[in-house]
Amino acid sequence: MRTLAITQNITVDGSVEMLDEWFDPQGQADVDSSDLREEMHRQDSAADAFLVGRRTFEDLRGYWPEQTDDATGVTDYLNQVRKYVVSSTMTEPEWQNSEVLSGDAVEEVRALKGKPGQDIVVTGSITLCHTLIGAGLVDEFRLFVYPVVQGRGRRLFPDGFTQPKLTLLEAKSFRSGITFSRYRTH
Repeated sequence: MRTLAITQNITVDGSVEMLDEWFDPQGQADVDSSDLREEMHRQDSAADAFLVGRRTFEDLRGYWPEQTDDATGVTDYLNQVRKYVVSSTMTEPEWQNSEVLSGDAVEEVRALKGKPGQDIVVTGSITLCHTLIGAGLVDEFRLFVYPVVQGRGRRLFPDGFTQPKLTLLEAKSFRSGITFSRYRTH
């Protein structure tokens, strides 16, 4: 069974919704962020599936393919990785290596996990994350914590959700002040 990992950029106060300017996707190209960029590429090399909801997919599709001088490597990764978008309304993804999952999200993702392959990574897609968390399909949480307090915004975990215990698998800090923690759910 493949690992389904939610990878999120998150504030110290737990917001994953980017309402302020605390996250800059091109900021990872800075020299001071080379250690963070190396970690992201390490994780990308272990994943062959990228899973998102329709809104996040449309945001990514509208930005990354247009980047012609991307020093972060994100454009190259997103253009080549197999992308799955959960949507009941989208029919044509209009981005290479993309497939629409239009059925029941839980059943579609459960089937995807059962296929041979490497890690499946979910990012952004707060509604989809809440669905997958609630269904018990998430194997790992990979959290890049930014040293800011936003004071508002949607959180990674749905209200009322509890996870009795997470197992810390690794933790790192980067020169930028961002920290990374990887947790196993079971």
